[in-house]
Amino acid sequence: MSEETNNDQDFIAAPSPADTVVGKPPRARVEDAVDPDETPRESMERKRDYLEGFLQKKPENVPAGAPGGDLYEAVVAALKEIYDPEIPVNIYDLGLIYGVDVDDESDVTVTMTLTTPHCPVAETMPGEVELRAASVPGVRDAEVNLVWDPPWGPEKMTDEARLELGML
Repeated sequence: MSEETNNDQDFIAAPSPADTVVGKPPRARVEDAVDPDETPRESMERKRDYLEGFLQKKPENVPAGAPGGDLYEAVVAALKEIYDPEIPVNIYDLGLIYGVDVDDESDVTVTMTLTTPHCPVAETMPGEVELRAASVPGVRDAEVNLVWDPPWGPEKMTDEARLELGML
């Protein structure tokens, strides 16, 4: 073929495998993927959560009795210390507490239910909830309203409670 004919072509042919000698590609090695300055424990640990700061930040300018306020959160923390005697989960995560209301005079009203009206602690649990809520510093008085509507069901439990009970 002449050079003129070769330049008129619109394509370039790939060289034949016989014309070139290609060595084996390098093998992947574990050492190539591992950072030598990082220990195996550091590489397995969860990296910094980008939501960490966002989730830990407290709301600003929230009244003490409003959700997120200091007094409200202290009452909820006190209620989380009460455990159901038959289930190893606190009554707040179990979904037995329907509402916590703190008024301007620091009076607390807790609306709650029980798993069933025939619960063995039906007589004592509301009194214990009232005592715990009233014992929170800053609370003037506490009252418990025991309701049966809406009835309690497993769907009212938090994910933490479901995990504890093996339901998740």
